Amino acid sequence: MTDHEFAGQNIRAREAAWTFGGETPASFSEHVKKSVPFYDAGHDLICKLSDYFVKDQSVCYDLGTSTGVLAAKLAHRHTRRPAVQWIGIDRESAMIEQARTEYAGTTGLEFVVDDINMYPYEASDLITAYYTVQFVPPAIRQDLFNRVFQTLNWGGAFILYEKVRACDARFHDIIQTLYTDYKLDQGYTPTEIINKTRSLKGVLEPFSTQGNLDLLKRAGFVDIITVFKYLCFEGFLAIK
Repeated sequence: MTDHEFAGQNIRAREAAWTFGGETPASFSEHVKKSVPFYDAGHDLICKLSDYFVKDQSVCYDLGTSTGVLAAKLAHRHTRRPAVQWIGIDRESAMIEQARTEYAGTTGLEFVVDDINMYPYEASDLITAYYTVQFVPPAIRQDLFNRVFQTLNWGGAFILYEKVRACDARFHDIIQTLYTDYKLDQGYTPTEIINKTRSLKGVLEPFSTQGNLDLLKRAGFVDIITVFKYLCFEGFLAIK
C-alpha cells in the first residue's frame, strides 16, 4: 500500500469507495474531529438543545451513530430523567461494535445495527443526525425525512447537521478553498486531502442549505432554524 491509498489516521480511501466499515472505526473519532470544524462544539450545542425536548420516558434516536460518541454524551446528560431511552443506529456493524465496547454499561443507551431508512421507530421526542444524511442516497433521502417527521411526537425535534453546498458556483469555490486550507492547517497532506475527496465520489452527496430546507418542509416541518454555520457545515433545528 502507498500513501495514495490513505486519507489520514491510517484510514484507507480507495477511489469512489469510501467506507465506514473495516478498520475505519478504530481511528474514526480522531479523523472526524480533525476533518469537521467545531466537531465537539457541535456535540455540546446539541446536548444543550436537547434539554428543551427530552422528557421523562422519552425515546430518542441518533441516526448514523458511528462510534456512539454523541449518543453517549446525550445519555450522560439526561441520566437524572427516569426511563429515557437512547438508541444509536448505524448500518456498519464495526462501528456499532466499537460503540458497544466504549460505552458498555451506560444507562438507557442501546446501539443497533440497522438501516436508518428501514428501522421500526417508536414515537420519539428527539432525533439527531450528525453529518449522516449526506451519505443517504438522494433518491431515498426524502423518505427518511418523512419517516423522521412521522416518528416525532408533536413538539419533538429533529437536529440535523450536514455538509452543505453553496448557493452558487462562485461561493462554492470560495468555501471549498477555505475548507481545504482548514484541512491543511489541521496537518493533512495535500495527498491525503485529494485521496479523501476522490474516495467520497458518489458516496457523499451534500445538498445546499435550501435543498435541506426543502426536504424538511416537504416532510411537514414548518418551524426550522439554523443553529450552527461554518463554511460548508450547517446545523438545523426543526420542531414538529
